Amino acid sequence: MFKPLIISIGLRYTRAKQRTQFISFITLTSVLGIALGVTALIAVLSVMNGFEAELRERILGMTSHATITGLNGELENWQLLEEKLEQRPHIKGYAPFIRGQVMINADRRVSGTLLRGINPAHEPKVSEVGNSMQTGALEDLKAGEFGIILGAELASYLGVIQGDKVTVITPQVNSTPAGILPRLKRFTVMGTFKVGMYEYDRNMALIHIGSAAKLFRLGDAVSGLRLKLDDLFNAPQVSADLAGLLYENYRVSDWTNAHSNFFRAVKTEKRVMFVILLLIVAVAAFNIVSTLVMVVTDKRGDIAILKTQGLTNTAVMGIFIVLGCIIGTIGTLLGTVGGVLLALNIETIVPAIENLFGVHFMQADVYYISEVPSKLIWEDVTTIALMAFLLSLLATLYPAWQASKVNPAEVLRYE
Repeated sequence: MFKPLIISIGLRYTRAKQRTQFISFITLTSVLGIALGVTALIAVLSVMNGFEAELRERILGMTSHATITGLNGELENWQLLEEKLEQRPHIKGYAPFIRGQVMINADRRVSGTLLRGINPAHEPKVSEVGNSMQTGALEDLKAGEFGIILGAELASYLGVIQGDKVTVITPQVNSTPAGILPRLKRFTVMGTFKVGMYEYDRNMALIHIGSAAKLFRLGDAVSGLRLKLDDLFNAPQVSADLAGLLYENYRVSDWTNAHSNFFRAVKTEKRVMFVILLLIVAVAAFNIVSTLVMVVTDKRGDIAILKTQGLTNTAVMGIFIVLGCIIGTIGTLLGTVGGVLLALNIETIVPAIENLFGVHFMQADVYYISEVPSKLIWEDVTTIALMAFLLSLLATLYPAWQASKVNPAEVLRYE
């Protein structure tokens, strides 16, 4: 079908004569439509990939890639696991923690809070909270001194700053001659952190793991071990391997269990957006149908003459398929180049537009992500380009088939 003669004629039909300028204009709009659709699809998916990566980084800055806990919520003699963890591949670091629900009171304000006891020396191995400190540092938490670090939103709600006192109220109670009283402990605010996720900035506080053990009466036990892996996507496999290694005495979970619904929703939104934007490319691609139909109508005489000289129906179809593929290929290439350039420079382009028009698309006091992130994935680019080309090829089939049905006797009867 695609012999040099067929390709040559198809290429010749892309050059318009004076009387077919309108067809050339429709061809140009088809090319630009495909290019704009592909550009938009690559740019939007790159921005969505950027937001997904940013959210994942912020969430996993506070949560762990994987967690080992005891069956009863307590993990005793956790040091016995160190040798096994050191020998396992993919595990970059681990840190013990104690976790509990408490009430924090400051003056007349009270807030329910997730309290996490950490070891300041080990915590940087498994989380990025140390890099998110607004005031103070993790090293300010010392055993026996009962210091506390609050999320920025929690500190703002309670109206406290570094150096102020807060009261921590635990669910456990003390039995006294005066009756049963809740357990209270005064803590000094040593600093605040802001990771950019309201869930943590508003509802989490950190204390030293020794203070947490005393507060919750755990003795030498901890709630569990948090693990950091070399690749967070290995978490399900590593968790399964650890579960088999540690047998039934421990419970192993990973971040995909804790946040599966959230990231599943993000992926679903990405797929829906891909389909919606692909429809734009499809509309532009099917403009090729009208273009080729007009070309077939304009070239009926040429087709009839070529058929009388021995050109087969298949060869005639090949001519117009070549013509449509050229249109689709040019549009796809232009769109791919434009989309890649836009995706790679969107973090520069958006601020330039904001400065030019004096607007800010994502206010820092409203959105935790105040800049538009972008992450170009070449697999997405390849998929988009291939889909655009296939849609263009599909759009050529009907006009090409119509051209192959031209009857030379009827066309040349009045010539």
